[in-house]
Amino acid sequence: QVQLVESGGGLVQAGGSLRLSCAASGRSFSSYATGWFRQAPGKERKCVAALSWSGGTTYYADSVKGRFTISRDNAKNTVYLQMNSLKPEDTAVYYCAARDTPMAYYYTSSPYEYDYWGQGTQVTVSS
Repeated sequence: QVQLVESGGGLVQAGGSLRLSCAASGRSFSSYATGWFRQAPGKERKCVAALSWSGGTTYYADSVKGRFTISRDNAKNTVYLQMNSLKPEDTAVYYCAARDTPMAYYYTSSPYEYDYWGQGTQVTVSS
């Protein structure tokens, strides 16, 4: 198992950029599929990006496609979410999630299929 801690959130104006980091601690992180979720006030938690542990397969929600990029650095036990061209509707608490899997190209956008979660980091985009 792993423990996840998000960082990098903050307040930015529309059109700006932020890079979120999710640092993992534990014995192993290399065989975990990872994802980024967000939850806005009054709404359910939804996946915005996901990445298999091989790095060969990705998922992006239509609302962020072309603006957000998920990546990972196994040497640093860290997964990233680069967010560009931010919009006010991107305002939410962002969570990192991980799932242990032997399948190198497995990924999922379902929150029910993830085993571990970080505490979240606030992203606020002003107009």
